[in-house]
Amino acid sequence: MNRRKFLKTGIGGIASLAALRTGALAAEGEKPLRVGLIGCGWYGKTDLFHLIQVAPVEVVGLCDVDSRARDQAAELVAGRQTSKKRPPVYGDYRRLLAEQRPEIALIGTPDHWHCLPMIEACKAGADVYVQKPISYDVVEGQAMVAAARKYGRTVQVGLERRSTPHLLEARDRFIRSGLLGKIAYVDIHSYYGSPREFPPVTTPPENLDWETYVGPATWRDYSPGIHPRSWRNCREFSNGQTGDLCVHFFDVVRYFLDLRWPKSISASGGILMRNPDSNINVHDTQTALFDYGDIQVVWNQRNWGQNPDPDYPWGATLYGDKGTLKLSIRSYDFIPKGSGSPVHQDCVEEREQYPEDLQHRETEIFAAPGNRRQLRNFVDARQRGERPVADIEEGHISSASCILANLSMDLGRSLRWDSEAGRVVGDDEANRRLTRAYRGDWKHPHPMSV
Repeated sequence: MNRRKFLKTGIGGIASLAALRTGALAAEGEKPLRVGLIGCGWYGKTDLFHLIQVAPVEVVGLCDVDSRARDQAAELVAGRQTSKKRPPVYGDYRRLLAEQRPEIALIGTPDHWHCLPMIEACKAGADVYVQKPISYDVVEGQAMVAAARKYGRTVQVGLERRSTPHLLEARDRFIRSGLLGKIAYVDIHSYYGSPREFPPVTTPPENLDWETYVGPATWRDYSPGIHPRSWRNCREFSNGQTGDLCVHFFDVVRYFLDLRWPKSISASGGILMRNPDSNINVHDTQTALFDYGDIQVVWNQRNWGQNPDPDYPWGATLYGDKGTLKLSIRSYDFIPKGSGSPVHQDCVEEREQYPEDLQHRETEIFAAPGNRRQLRNFVDARQRGERPVADIEEGHISSASCILANLSMDLGRSLRWDSEAGRVVGDDEANRRLTRAYRGDWKHPHPMSV
């Protein structure tokens, strides 16, 4: 089968371009799905705009603690959706859910704000598309899985590498076919450079409700540059590049190799090169081992020095006894052992089929095909009553494993994970730290009380 025919068949069951585009048209007379967006920043809008492309929807509400961001999003949505209506805007997700009762809730907030809106949306009867990592701590993730199951909701996680055409092609051509052979070691890595310091602390702008922005997290004073996108460099709001970048390729490796929970997780690293007094307080160096016994998955993060592979600054390399497979968001390379010709393939782009992507300056053109297919899979799964490709439980495994890597690094010891009990074996301190302390009146959810 040549590559063109391979892509035309849908790449391992993922919807074709025609199916995606016509999915948005729907059958004549079909009622649009009522959609609410919580978090109107970069990927919140990206997810929403791609959903509009692949399914019949009516956006009934937008929520953000930044009034300027939500008003701008409302204007953009009015120009995108078929009805041309400007959706109402909210500063509190609970009001949006209570007043609009959306059928679908998209959650594109900073990571520390994923859990509470997701659980509340499930309670309100909405199916949810939540960005990765699903949670800030492990118990949040357990509570999110419990809420999805208790209320019978379809919950998809934005781990869109599971739906990315060129990666699925690489899986089928080299892993499922056996051309890669037996795989015993996988390297996941990020060699992106270190971010710049934030400016000094100052008063938040009038359009930003900083008190609610911080929410249940440990308090941090406002600095220009944190919002809208650099909150990932604040430990109070994120798990650093382990939670942001490792989770993507760790998840797709699990998916491709049919892996669940690792037997143990160990990590070392920290802030080794950045000034310890820096106001950027996420680690710049980490090596983590996710031990599956016969398969070792290793994460290497180094945000300084020279990138050893300029074509793959962020990606995964799978080592088999018959060859090596390199994966990234933009391409893949297969290097056979011994005889045989190497294979290189770039990512699929759809800018001609979806020219409106170019109107949203923040759209990652290389990531858009996978994002669209992930959202269409979500819509199809909820209609069929099936688990989506990145069901909340799968998102929890990948997210929690990365969170546990950070915990292992902080504690300086390996953690053996009991997946049935949802606890670290024989480590009371580690188990206490599976739950962060919530600030103020915010109540941390528990899987037994959602």
